[in-house]
Amino acid sequence: MDMNEIKEIFFQECEEQLAELESGLLKMNDGDRDPETVNAVFRAVHSIKGGAGAFGLDDLVAFAHVFETTLDCVRSNKLEPNQDVLKVMLKSADVLADLTNAARDGGSVDESRSRGLVKELEALANGELPSPSALTEAPAPKAAAKAAPAPTPKPTDDSGFQPVPFSFDDFGGEGDAGGMPAYEVIFKPRYELYSKGNDATLLLRDLSRLGEMTIYCNTDDLPGLEELDPEGAYFFWNVTIKTDKGEDAIRTVFEFAEWDCELTVKPVEEARADATSNDELPMVPVPFDLSILDETGATEEVSASGARAEETAVAVAAAETASNVTQMAAARVEKKESAAAAAAAASAAAQNNAAGAGQTIRVDLDRVDRLINLVGELVINQAMLSQSVIENDTTGTSSINMGLEELQQLTREIQDSVMAIRAQPVKPVFQRMSRIVREIADMTGKSIRLITEGENTEVDKTVIDKLAEPLTHMIRNAVDHGIETPEKRAAAGKNTEGTVRLTAKHRSGRILIELADDGAGINREKVRQKAIDNDLIPADSNLSDEEIDNLIFLPGFSTADKISDISGRGVGMDVVKRSIQALGGRINITSKPGHGSVFTMSLPLTLAVLDGMVVTVAGQTLVVPLTAIVETLQPEAAAIHSFGANHRLISIRNSFCPLVDVGRILNFRATQANPVEGVALLVESEGGGQRALMVDAIQGQRQVVIKSLEANYTHVPGIAAATILGDGRVALILDVDAVVGASRGQSLKAEMSLAAVG
Repeated sequence: MDMNEIKEIFFQECEEQLAELESGLLKMNDGDRDPETVNAVFRAVHSIKGGAGAFGLDDLVAFAHVFETTLDCVRSNKLEPNQDVLKVMLKSADVLADLTNAARDGGSVDESRSRGLVKELEALANGELPSPSALTEAPAPKAAAKAAPAPTPKPTDDSGFQPVPFSFDDFGGEGDAGGMPAYEVIFKPRYELYSKGNDATLLLRDLSRLGEMTIYCNTDDLPGLEELDPEGAYFFWNVTIKTDKGEDAIRTVFEFAEWDCELTVKPVEEARADATSNDELPMVPVPFDLSILDETGATEEVSASGARAEETAVAVAAAETASNVTQMAAARVEKKESAAAAAAAASAAAQNNAAGAGQTIRVDLDRVDRLINLVGELVINQAMLSQSVIENDTTGTSSINMGLEELQQLTREIQDSVMAIRAQPVKPVFQRMSRIVREIADMTGKSIRLITEGENTEVDKTVIDKLAEPLTHMIRNAVDHGIETPEKRAAAGKNTEGTVRLTAKHRSGRILIELADDGAGINREKVRQKAIDNDLIPADSNLSDEEIDNLIFLPGFSTADKISDISGRGVGMDVVKRSIQALGGRINITSKPGHGSVFTMSLPLTLAVLDGMVVTVAGQTLVVPLTAIVETLQPEAAAIHSFGANHRLISIRNSFCPLVDVGRILNFRATQANPVEGVALLVESEGGGQRALMVDAIQGQRQVVIKSLEANYTHVPGIAAATILGDGRVALILDVDAVVGASRGQSLKAEMSLAAVG
């Protein structure tokens, strides 16, 4: 593995750390004060800083260091993470992400913005720190005056002898020897340190490079052989080191093992002061039977004072010895029990961690794509094999048929499992929207809160990659056009803080993404007038509320009074519609004036496979996406009604629905077929309501592998994609929305590609 590959892994890990950082900050912004959340945020910045330092990314390291320092103040309860503090930290997280992207892609970052945030972070760290530091600095002049050298004494005789003043305080401790500060380091690894491949001796070797040190290995926690856990950590080290590098340099040695060990670094004087205070324990009387000193049982009185003194000394010494022996024995038993308990706890924790934290590996996406393609070919070959057996065995009871059914089930399970590998939660995309809301809210002077739900809803990675652009435009539209200014909201009796809610959930084999705001809603009168002014609709057109709402998706349409950096050019919502249609999805709008709007996107879970209804139209085999079909009908002559010269309606439960001849729309035949001789598929289309698609016959329902028609041939109007059936024939996947649109007088547009797949 070369350095470029290692660097790429680092940037991939940075993406995960940045996601963890923003997630933690948003939790804190919502009131979460769990120390583990704060530690997770700190660890994310700390890890980015450490990795960036290894690659010499100085700008990233410098900003992360200041950010980390401020977070450390929060972690140590020196800085209260209120809304103002978290607002600065969220902006800092955005700049940290920009610096990471610039380091990876070779771009640049707005230096004025980063410098401004550095000053804000430093101000937070310095301004919120407790005042004892200032109090300790205040007496400095007195200390300096006290330490000022005394004037040189005059000679006391003719020989020139003069006294040399000195203080015995200069010989106080090891830290002052040779003018080199000394520190006491206690390094106690946990078992996690060794499980990650770290070596304590290598860390101690790096520590020795900072200066002269003495080291002592403490083995008091080592249990007996029968209680020894091979994966446990029982040794710890007491180190005294003399170095002029400072405490930060010592902690830097253990930077990457900080979370897997207990580390204490103190100046020698402070450590010894702590030790002295711990040794000064109150005296406790020790009961002791003095008769054990009288081995003969004699009661002879010793009258000599020297003898009595000696006897008293012996008694006291014996009492102390007995007490020490008792304490040592109790301590040994207690230590043995605690060591066994600690080993059991460590083993249980290791098992819990192994069970709770799933192991993951990084796999190149191209390998997964190749695997999916191979599974698709397996599905096709399995279908071809089943078709051949069916054609040659009409009984349907042979063991071959039973084996094929099991093969079909296994193939489906393999395909579902492989597709699950590509499935990813929408959380990264949702988190990206938080930054957009913050930036646009600052630009417009609005107070807006983004609430996300269903972040762990999984969808195919292909859909995830193409979801960011439409969501970005929808968020910008909601913040700029939907949410009112604080003054208008207050006048309307609303909370001055607007709310944008982003939700994801599964429904009927698709993913639904809803973007709701509590703003003013769509001003339909303004939208209609704007469309007339732009010659997008006739002035005398009679449109329903749904049709007026859908006008905002027209190219070049915008209700903004002036063009700004945010909106006004009429391309945002047009891009949204095209992007959603390219993903095989639909988008609907529900708006209530004065209460807000809801945009609902319905997308397929994957662009690789499709459950469809195989039908026949004018001798051609087509596949209609199953998610678009509401029900199937066998038309009766009494239910068919003519409407105009070329249009027909079908009566369905006392309501009329337009009947669309698919073969005529796609130019498979020149005249319309007799509806009574075919089958009607009642479908739901985006923006067009319900239509009854007339086909000649239904062959069955099956799962098919989607093949791009444009990549392998060319675009065919009204056709979304293609697939290979079990008999080896190519079947075309119908673009339901394009066909319905053509039935309403719209032309089959060449840009419609995957408009109804899923």
